[in-house]
Amino acid sequence: MAIEINGAASQATPRPGQCLRTFLREEGNFGVKKGCDGGDCGACTVHVDGTPVHSCIYPAVRAEGKAVTTIEGLSKDGELHPVQEQFLEAQGFQCGFCTAGMMMTAATFDDEQRANLPRNLKGNLCRCTGYRSIADAVCGHSGDHQHDAGADVSGAQSVAAVPATPGQLGDNVPAPAGQAVVTGTARYALDVPAEQLPGLLHMKLLRSPHPHARIVSIDKAPALAVPGVMAVFTHEDAPQLLFSSAQHENYTDDPDDTRVLDNVVRFIGQRVAAVVAESVGAAEAGARALTVQYELLEPVFTPQEAILPGAPVIHGEKDGVFSRISRPLQNVVAEVHAELGSVADGFAAADFIHEHTYKTQRVQHVAMETHASIAWLDEDGRLMIRSSTQVPFLVKRTLSRVFNLPPESIRVVAGRVGGGFGGKQEVLTEDLVALAALALRKPVQLEFTRTEQFTATTTRHPFTIHLKAGASRDGSLTALQLNVLTNTGAYGNHAPGVMFHGCGESLAVYKCVNKKVDAHAVYTNTVPAGAFRGYGLSQMIFAIESAIDELAIGIGMDPLEFRLKNMVRPGDHMLSTTPEPEEDVHYGSYGLDQCVSLVRDALDRGKERYRVAGLDDLGPDWVVGEGAALSMIDTVPPRGHFAHTRVSLEANGRFAVDVGTAEFGNGTTTVHAQLAATALATTASKVTVRQSDTDLLEHDTGAFGSAGTVVAGKATLGAALELATRIQTVAASLTGAALTDCRLVDGAVQCGDRTLPLTEIVDAARLQGVRLATDGNWGGTPRSVAFNVHGFRVAVNAGTGELRILQSVQAADAGVVVNPRQCRGQIEGGIAQALGAVLYEEVKVDDAGRVTTDILRQYHIPSFADVPRSEVYFATTNDSTGPLGAKSMSESPFNPVAPALANAIRNATGIRFGELPIARDKIYLALRDRTTAPV
Repeated sequence: MAIEINGAASQATPRPGQCLRTFLREEGNFGVKKGCDGGDCGACTVHVDGTPVHSCIYPAVRAEGKAVTTIEGLSKDGELHPVQEQFLEAQGFQCGFCTAGMMMTAATFDDEQRANLPRNLKGNLCRCTGYRSIADAVCGHSGDHQHDAGADVSGAQSVAAVPATPGQLGDNVPAPAGQAVVTGTARYALDVPAEQLPGLLHMKLLRSPHPHARIVSIDKAPALAVPGVMAVFTHEDAPQLLFSSAQHENYTDDPDDTRVLDNVVRFIGQRVAAVVAESVGAAEAGARALTVQYELLEPVFTPQEAILPGAPVIHGEKDGVFSRISRPLQNVVAEVHAELGSVADGFAAADFIHEHTYKTQRVQHVAMETHASIAWLDEDGRLMIRSSTQVPFLVKRTLSRVFNLPPESIRVVAGRVGGGFGGKQEVLTEDLVALAALALRKPVQLEFTRTEQFTATTTRHPFTIHLKAGASRDGSLTALQLNVLTNTGAYGNHAPGVMFHGCGESLAVYKCVNKKVDAHAVYTNTVPAGAFRGYGLSQMIFAIESAIDELAIGIGMDPLEFRLKNMVRPGDHMLSTTPEPEEDVHYGSYGLDQCVSLVRDALDRGKERYRVAGLDDLGPDWVVGEGAALSMIDTVPPRGHFAHTRVSLEANGRFAVDVGTAEFGNGTTTVHAQLAATALATTASKVTVRQSDTDLLEHDTGAFGSAGTVVAGKATLGAALELATRIQTVAASLTGAALTDCRLVDGAVQCGDRTLPLTEIVDAARLQGVRLATDGNWGGTPRSVAFNVHGFRVAVNAGTGELRILQSVQAADAGVVVNPRQCRGQIEGGIAQALGAVLYEEVKVDDAGRVTTDILRQYHIPSFADVPRSEVYFATTNDSTGPLGAKSMSESPFNPVAPALANAIRNATGIRFGELPIARDKIYLALRDRTTAPV
């Protein structure tokens, strides 16, 4: 019996043991995604005879004789299914990787199921949106729907009104890829038809079972004897050059401590050998067949132990100067020691001192699309890489260095990227597929499993922060002293940057003449840490904002008033670890005071709503509290972040924008279309954006450090403004009008009483030899600062430790908001991800150095039921450095959430939780053993 797929009988027969997901993808249904292969995430949801199933755990053979519908078959006769229309209207997606599965589940809902989404969407996970837009989509609400604050006591949605011309700055322009996302035709890294890559081979990796060992020998013969295995690559086949998997504009920002394949393994899960075969199954069998002899070396698992005299040395053979490791023999990757003023004098002047050790845990990015790459050689012998990466141009540069290839012989393309959060600012797959493709002259694909994501990619850096702070009775902050220890794991990718950045804006946001920091980033034999949303700030801000509350309580002052008194204001120097402010960072605009007021007023309104609704008395076992925290972030990374954009007028009168930055749910495609449309007096619907292809442009540093809008956007705006002038010049030459009398209107140029269609301008420019394409460049300096303030009202059950979030509110200073709906979605997604990190997410490593939380079922990310609806407000500011007044707002919403929630719990219970996550069992135990000391 054949399997019917979207109304047509498949001619293929499932292989023994094959799941329905892989079968459907092999048949060209790329809308069916892989997020877990364990039935946990729902990205692969399809209908079998009208019933939604997770196709990754549904045997393909069971579908024989049945009708299977994928997202590609949900629409009929060219008409979108109602749920597709609703997701498009409400923009119920960001990166879009989970969206097909989400819609396939929701498409079967009746009214009763829609009324209980926490239950009925529990099998579909999203990492980007925060679920609010998904709820609006499933329930048929417009993405611009404003909820009645009086009716929704759990928190109203609120967006600042931004005067806007339709299709331009300030308008809720829909994502250009929306139609492709909801129909399943958006193409991610591995969504390539088989006929485009004939003879595609598959790679799987043998990974180390030991935390620290030297490879004595690897016997390839058993693997090569497996049918279908084509090659095995080991350290003997790999380049000797040391590099860093971390990707920055200045590659010297990170230590050179990594090889493509090494003869020393430094954590459980490190790659040992790569097996390439005709199928994934054969490659896996080949990897299992390899025989490896190891010389075991002594490991060390905590940074506290790693810096002790006599501790095992992890990278001691490397030259600290050449490899840019601070002290390799002491396992110290990087360090900073600084004192401004005198903390001793500051503590002597203090009336109250708070001292405590704060700890933050490893957190996984859990981008729904795992790391994946394909490499092949084109007809001219160029190395082609298609990868899920935030940094295609930097990947190209790294491969050029590692394999000693001319840059022009490499092309890197990122399709639509299924989430990143910093985890894809690394080279973790591209070097291996390049190695194999160059050797075999055939296309090679590598796709990580979800378990590999947990055990062999990167995590957030765990921080241990010993903090001592003092304040005087008048509310002045007199001293801040921090001793910081960060665990970078087995490799130093991003270790210096995360440490320096974490100690930067977290300290600089407060006026205090006496500050001291001693910080060390330390190697251990554990899974490497890397770039993660906030880049060290979320860890440091948790400690500092918790301490600010304790100081305020200690001197009897309202915590928000204490912040208002001590936070930086325009004219104040922003100082952290150096006695002079960074020369290129300044207040392009300032809205921190507005953010504090917006949050305070919202919490007051929420309290009143609860009182009016009669919900303020939850019973004798419940205690209620409020808390808030603030954060500041530089809008661009330091030491340069470059973008190149090209804007052109096409023959049909439409505009094309080529940008180098990547789209992974950060909304940059929409932003660039709106910026160009505003400069060119058209609408975003008439602007086509192409991106993430190293053949399009000269160079782009990439999509990280919140630079998509404020760096690449500046380049786009500059190019668009120059093109507008060029178009006006051609129009003036045709009409004889003065240039100042020619202005662009939608689709034309108005010169006095004469209107010239843009198509006529194109023809005239061709005859005049005028090129209607302009280039824009921006180098990431000067830089501004963005602000976020978060507030919570919570209830805690004193008997069980249960925590309920009664109200969640965040105010953001994003400058002029380019797209309010999209920016609100970024904030809501950041809040949701941060809630997971503060309440339950933790990558656990056992005493042997092994990650034990290696599947989604063991690692709880927020589901629909876990995320409250948050109120979102925007300060009214106009940034002098950002494009058309805009500032960044992608990383920063994450940063103040953890301390705000910890402060609310402290206000409710009187207990200071200083270690993340603040799980329910910890709350219960602390309440049972109530103490005034921090826990």
